[in-house]
Amino acid sequence: MMNVSEPNRAYEVAVYYFPQWHPDPKNEAVKGEGWTEWPSLRDAKPRFPGHEQPKVPLWGELDESDPAVSEKQIAAAADHGITSFLYDWYWDLGGGEGPFLHRALEDGFLQANNRNRLRFGIMWANHNEVSRERFDAMTDYLIIKYFNEPNFLRIDGKLYFSIYECHTLIKGLGSIEATKAALESFRKKTREAGCGELHLNLVEWGLNDQHREVIGADTNALVAELGIDSVTSYVWIHHAEPDAFPSAPYVECAEEAMRRWPRFRDTFDVPYYPNATMGWDPSPRCSWDQPYVKGEYPYSPVLTGNTPEAFEEMLRQIKEYLDTSDLALRMFTIYAWNEWTEGGYLEPDTVHGMRYLEAIRNVFGRDS
Repeated sequence: MMNVSEPNRAYEVAVYYFPQWHPDPKNEAVKGEGWTEWPSLRDAKPRFPGHEQPKVPLWGELDESDPAVSEKQIAAAADHGITSFLYDWYWDLGGGEGPFLHRALEDGFLQANNRNRLRFGIMWANHNEVSRERFDAMTDYLIIKYFNEPNFLRIDGKLYFSIYECHTLIKGLGSIEATKAALESFRKKTREAGCGELHLNLVEWGLNDQHREVIGADTNALVAELGIDSVTSYVWIHHAEPDAFPSAPYVECAEEAMRRWPRFRDTFDVPYYPNATMGWDPSPRCSWDQPYVKGEYPYSPVLTGNTPEAFEEMLRQIKEYLDTSDLALRMFTIYAWNEWTEGGYLEPDTVHGMRYLEAIRNVFGRDS
């Protein structure tokens, strides 16, 4: 059998996976038995003329903790050139301690009969501050549950672990020095458990200028001190949000995002893996009891005109960028497999069918 833990294609097409489409006890305790985010999508309505809501999934409202559902997702992803899922992963969120929204990965993906067709990595969505004690408990869990899995994503043989908010990590642990010590302990434990070395990635959202008070004035000094191996992005809206509201053209946001790729490459002393964003529309998460005006998330501009053709053209641009870069691994991230209530999804809908997935296959192919 193929060793799926090592890249076997010319490109690492790594897609973020948002796992709130299955019942979780922490959600159920607050929102009722069987709650998922599907009702928020189902109840969405247009907010302005021409606004395409609600989005309707072609496959219906799936329970992703079912291995049969994961098998369907894995087959579609692998058949269209995707090489890995990066699971949004949560700890000490949702009320109480421990993992949250983890059953999509543990009960679904890891139990799927065809799981060897994709790799998986972890993007710790650390929206909350975590103490050193809880950080250590989390890293023990990661090592025991995931790091020995044969199809865990590795870069140069190292386990890919991404951190969404570097500033929140530092605040929870108390200082940059304390964060360095915690990450060194994480590496040591991983090594001593026989899992090998870590590849630590930061999402640049946690490194931008608004966090200077926490991360310090010199980003590369921080990256070096923490032993970070690479940087990537989660979604364009973090660094290329349009000024317009309630909507803005997808192609204009794409152009601005593409201008950022070489800037990020030159900013960081470690490799920067660029991001492709399929779309952005968090309006299903906005309250009908409040005015729909620009403000804090989720009151941000909707990207319009993100057709499969526009998405494919952007993918051709990212392929050209990767082909002319000096990256040892031609990797990029895609937002997202199933962020339905944020408007970023590759799963088929009733309007476009499989065409977003076909756009990936057209550019990167199954045998790239």
